[in-house]
Amino acid sequence: MILVDTNILLRIEQKNHPQSAQAFQATENLIKNDCELFVVPQIFAEFWNVATRPSDKNGLGMSCGWTASKIKQLREIFTLQHDQPQNYDQWLDLVSRYEVKGKNVHDARLVAAMLVQDSTYVLTYNVNDFKRFQEITVIQPGDVDEEFALIEKPS
Repeated sequence: MILVDTNILLRIEQKNHPQSAQAFQATENLIKNDCELFVVPQIFAEFWNVATRPSDKNGLGMSCGWTASKIKQLREIFTLQHDQPQNYDQWLDLVSRYEVKGKNVHDARLVAAMLVQDSTYVLTYNVNDFKRFQEITVIQPGDVDEEFALIEKPS
């Protein structure tokens, strides 16, 4: 299973963004190669935040109605893995062990959710946000071709 980060969903929706086609193609290739793509509630909350934020404040400036409709469409494509009770303990372990500070605690929360779901892969453009976490592998959209296959990370 591969967690799809918020920036991938946003790029797909920003048709005029230079990374839009690449983000779309990467997710399409992964699906064609039988990779299960998933999101967690935090991803949709972040998507809502950016989508409804005014464009002059680095958002998309979309309506709540448009955003709700888009999230419903995305739920048909990506599996929604709900938060599990173990997420908190996993998160606390990660932020303590890696001394995570400030806004980076949100990325640690995503990693915690991944690990609880037995996933070690995240598809993202934000490589630096995840590089401290040795338990996972970051996949960048540019690295996903038509023949892409996951290789299990050694323990």
